[in-house]
Amino acid sequence: MSATAQAWTCPFCPLTCDRFQVDVDAAGALALSGDAECPLARRSLAGFTASSGQRTTPCLVDGRPTDLPTAIAAAAQILAASRQPLFAGLGADVAGARALYPLACATGAICDAAGGAALMQGLRALQDRGQFTTTIAEVRTRADLVVFIGGLPGDAAPLARERLGLRDALARHLVVLGPAAGDEATLAGWAGGDVTVESIALQGDLHTTIALLAAATAGRMQATMPAALQALAARLHAARYAVLVGLPGRLGAHGALVIEAVHRVVGVLNRKTRAAALWVGGGNGAATSNQVYAWLSGLPLRTRAGPRGLEHEPHAFDTARLIADRAVDALLWVSAFDADALPPASDLPLVVLGHPQQACACARAGSVFMPVATPGIGAAGHLFRTDGTVLMPLHALRSEALPAVDEAARSILAALEQRRAA
Repeated sequence: MSATAQAWTCPFCPLTCDRFQVDVDAAGALALSGDAECPLARRSLAGFTASSGQRTTPCLVDGRPTDLPTAIAAAAQILAASRQPLFAGLGADVAGARALYPLACATGAICDAAGGAALMQGLRALQDRGQFTTTIAEVRTRADLVVFIGGLPGDAAPLARERLGLRDALARHLVVLGPAAGDEATLAGWAGGDVTVESIALQGDLHTTIALLAAATAGRMQATMPAALQALAARLHAARYAVLVGLPGRLGAHGALVIEAVHRVVGVLNRKTRAAALWVGGGNGAATSNQVYAWLSGLPLRTRAGPRGLEHEPHAFDTARLIADRAVDALLWVSAFDADALPPASDLPLVVLGHPQQACACARAGSVFMPVATPGIGAAGHLFRTDGTVLMPLHALRSEALPAVDEAARSILAALEQRRAA
């Protein structure tokens, strides 16, 4: 069956790469084509079969197939009966997040993204100390020294090398500080031409190593400083534009301390030269939902719109903590991008606006499942890229019979308002 190649922006990782082409055959099956190769994009596209965007994946109520209006009414009933719902996952694009926010306000819901713990690490550091970050384009065109904190981006952002321009004809030195397994071999393959590479082992754990690097950059502890970190600090000061790249999701429970230390390094360097940080994270709509909630409410996620107004609790409003403590009595889970991003196990009344492949995993008593179109596959949309300043447009690859997240959220809100009016 003949296929048509379409330009495509990939929504499946924080880099939101816009250099792909996808073959779409007459039945709607999708396959990556062209010169670009990304294992994450190829694997994600494989989850969208020729029939996955049609109504062959029905809505489910209590695990039984039903139609969309019945599912919407059942979802509204669950939220109407809840005294404290939790909206989590939040795997949506801009339009989806904008539609979920008034529904959250109408129900007094707490809102937290999948991967919210990693997202909060960066937000807490920003709130406490401020930050100086850069964009992918600036790294590609200006950075002559790139330091990867705690390992290379790997599976989280497979095309980081290409998107950051580390193949381009620009003299650069690449450093991995605290390499993970396989990173040194990968980094060695990146060397060549005007690109040189270096791997520096941790001095203790990552927290200790970054604290030492911050001290070395500030000119402290010279007598006892490990030689490798002294040399890296000197190289950072000598660089025209140094960029420190990290993944908040890898930094652990106290990752905000690592992020703050990186920002101290950047702050010291910017007194005499130019430096910045680039944090890679917030994929599957998490960063996008956070941006939308911040501009609509003035506060980031892990916020509740309730009778006392807006309440932001970055620790207490963690999804896992709320469910474990029985502090919520209903869960609305949104996951339009990643079929593996399933709602956490619980016996709470459950509403899922999810990837069609999640239907079986979400089929149980007390649940409502509505398959939704994925932005960039069966619906148009917009996502914020990992650098936070670029809004990437997503175009649908094929026509689907599934509602988008924003359509489903607006329908639930309308049904909820009708119930209250009655």
